[in-house]
Amino acid sequence: MLTAKRELTIEWGHCDPAGIVFYPRYFEFFDASTANLFKVAGLDKFELRRRHDILGFPMVNTDADFKIPSRYGETVSIETRVCEVGTTSFSIEHRLLKSDGQLAILCHEKRVWVTQTGDRIRPKAIPAEVVALLTSADNERTDQDSGRT
Repeated sequence: MLTAKRELTIEWGHCDPAGIVFYPRYFEFFDASTANLFKVAGLDKFELRRRHDILGFPMVNTDADFKIPSRYGETVSIETRVCEVGTTSFSIEHRLLKSDGQLAILCHEKRVWVTQTGDRIRPKAIPAEVVALLTSADNERTDQDSGRT
């Protein structure tokens, strides 16, 4: 399955007054990492929306295991990989690692490929070409624009 990696420097705006990352910011990092996964696979979200008549792929379930905090000024890496691809949904795993390789957070997401008909949002089958890229044997890529959230 496809894996993408990116680095991120923890900024003051990510942190609470104690200088550690305020936990909702991690979910922001992970959402950006999912977008990055699609980017390194060569799948532009706006092009996907236009070409496949979708709204996007909203998250329907998430969980995170917070092991150790991240602090202002640290550089961390986020490894994002596809775990499973179904007919209309896919699962992602994010591993946030400290510079010494320690696992700080393990997060899982389930997202659904959706379209809109009138005022109804409904699941739609993920196109075969997208499935092929997400489940590619060329399974590890690194974003060249690392550090952007």
